[in-house]
Amino acid sequence: MNDKFWIIVISVVLALVYVVDYKLDKANSTEEDLVKTIKSRGYLIVGVKTDTRPFGYLENGKNVGFDIDIAKYIAKDILHNPNKIKFVQVTPSNRLYLLNVQDVDLIIATMTITPERRNVIAFSKPYFVAGQAVLVPVGSKVKTLADLDDKNVGVLYGSTAEKNIRMILPSVNVLGYKTYHDAYRALKSGKISAITSDDTILRSYALTDSSVRLLPKRYTRELYAIGVRKTDESKGLLKIVNINITNMVHDGTLTQLKRKWKLN
Repeated sequence: MNDKFWIIVISVVLALVYVVDYKLDKANSTEEDLVKTIKSRGYLIVGVKTDTRPFGYLENGKNVGFDIDIAKYIAKDILHNPNKIKFVQVTPSNRLYLLNVQDVDLIIATMTITPERRNVIAFSKPYFVAGQAVLVPVGSKVKTLADLDDKNVGVLYGSTAEKNIRMILPSVNVLGYKTYHDAYRALKSGKISAITSDDTILRSYALTDSSVRLLPKRYTRELYAIGVRKTDESKGLLKIVNINITNMVHDGTLTQLKRKWKLN
């Protein structure tokens, strides 16, 4: 056999090695069914928040919260072990990207269903209903949304709250932050007059800090759902996720988790 033959053989082998390495480095793979990939890999990869009590945050270096417990329920069903999960930190501004570039299998991160997001990802059934609220300092003259006219209001970049407040009150000065803690610090320092986000998220600040309070009115209805890639390979995983949400409703798990994380 001549040198040309062996060059071709070596090239083919190297190409196969590259493909295998690439496949193992991604949340998805060239397999037809993502569920098979997850089982073969041995763990689920889930995008979660790490700064959003009580849904997803870090406690002694571990991911905990309402969304984390839902992820564990799904992992137990697929892999028969609730701890077979790799958690990946996501934010409102990067979570859709990380899902679609296959860095994660699922997004469970207080994500509201919107028509715009439906264009780029698939959503599960809703698993939680929230409402958009406003957090202000105690003693603030802001009593209603109208009182925020021409005032600085903090939001998270890429959140539905940003879009909603601009639409409902165009005269507001919207300041974007990467994390809730950044927005909270801005509120405490007086840089902004209020923070707007989902009531379930802002309530944790009002419960732990007597110097801030929530305005009583909710001006949207936010349906939280789990995000899955909008591909044929992910259809089986989406079906399993929906079955799990239905089971959590019927077996009382969702009610128990709401009680555990004081979301009732």
